[in-house]
Amino acid sequence: MNKERRKSLREIQSKLDRLGQDLETLKEEEEEYRDNMPENLQESDRYQRADEVCDLLQEVLESMDNAYQQIEEAVEC
Repeated sequence: MNKERRKSLREIQSKLDRLGQDLETLKEEEEEYRDNMPENLQESDRYQRADEVCDLLQEVLESMDNAYQQIEEAVEC
C-alpha cells in the first residue's frame, strides 16, 4: 500500500473515532434516560425501547471498533 492510501485510511480512522465519540455520548444519554425512568415505567414499552436502543448503539460501537482495528491491520500490511 502506498503512502497516499495509508494517509486516506488514517483519515477514515479519525472520522470513525469522532463518530464513535458522538455515538458513545448518545448511548450514555439514552442509558441515563432509561436508568432515570420511574420504577412504575420500568416494565413499559418506553423502557423496553430505550433499553433496546442502548443495546443497538453498543453493537454499533463494537462494529465501528472492529472496523477501526481492521483498517489498522490494512495500514500495517
